[in-house]
Amino acid sequence: MELPLDQVRTLLAVVDEGTFDAAAAALHVTPSAVSQRVKALEQRTGRVLLQRTKPVRPTESGEVLVRFARQLARLERDARGELGMSGAGEPTRVSVAVNADSLATWFLRALTGLPRVFVELRREDEDHTAALLREGLVMAAVTSSADAVPGCSVRALGRMRYLPVAAPEFAAAHLTGPLPDALAEAPVIVFDRRDDFQDGFVRRLGRDGAGSLRHYVPTSEGFVDSVTAGLGWGMVPEVQAEPRLRQGRLVRLGGMESWVDVPLYWQQWKLDSPALGVVAEAVASTASSALRQP
Repeated sequence: MELPLDQVRTLLAVVDEGTFDAAAAALHVTPSAVSQRVKALEQRTGRVLLQRTKPVRPTESGEVLVRFARQLARLERDARGELGMSGAGEPTRVSVAVNADSLATWFLRALTGLPRVFVELRREDEDHTAALLREGLVMAAVTSSADAVPGCSVRALGRMRYLPVAAPEFAAAHLTGPLPDALAEAPVIVFDRRDDFQDGFVRRLGRDGAGSLRHYVPTSEGFVDSVTAGLGWGMVPEVQAEPRLRQGRLVRLGGMESWVDVPLYWQQWKLDSPALGVVAEAVASTASSALRQP
């Protein structure tokens, strides 16, 4: 069965605009026409594609078609560009989801010098960037998942090493005695309420998790600054921690063998898109020197 492209594009417009009325205005048609196209697509697929909420959200089946619609739009832009049909000055854009620590340490170096390619970055935890791919909101993602999102390819980038660290004054005041017991009670820095990285480290030491006294600091730079300021202990990327360790502004907890490696992967749509390919190769090249390799 064919998927009528006008109906697929209309579904995408509804999801992007949030309401049927807004989609109608963007497409220069009536709200009734938008509703009829979406209903026709649902009848053709035999699936409910939208949750009629405000804003409208795609169902799991709707996400498949939204991702398909975005891929079609990408291919159309690439084809127009190769045929010389692009508008004057029209940029080539690639949307990418990337975790905050990669963004703060190595990822931006990959984007320097890209020929006529502009990126739209979405910051998200590495455990959740794949969800943005699944929903069709980005074309590629740096993720901790080796399991390919449907319609995507996966390549390993390397491992980002994290060190448990604290300010010397904080360690002297809060981290005396057995380390597992001290970390289970001491104030801790976490990125946001979904961040269980510090808890996972403490669980590896045999306790239930980090303490309940928590500072939430949702930026990579702010996180390491908060640990350095003595607000709490935290797991800091090795590349951010090392200069402060050498300066004596941080101390390493648990000795030189105490660390956690997070494997990172590049997932992207399976499209023969020149712009996406250029970004992918630049990211892989930068990661090969910036991250720990097997």
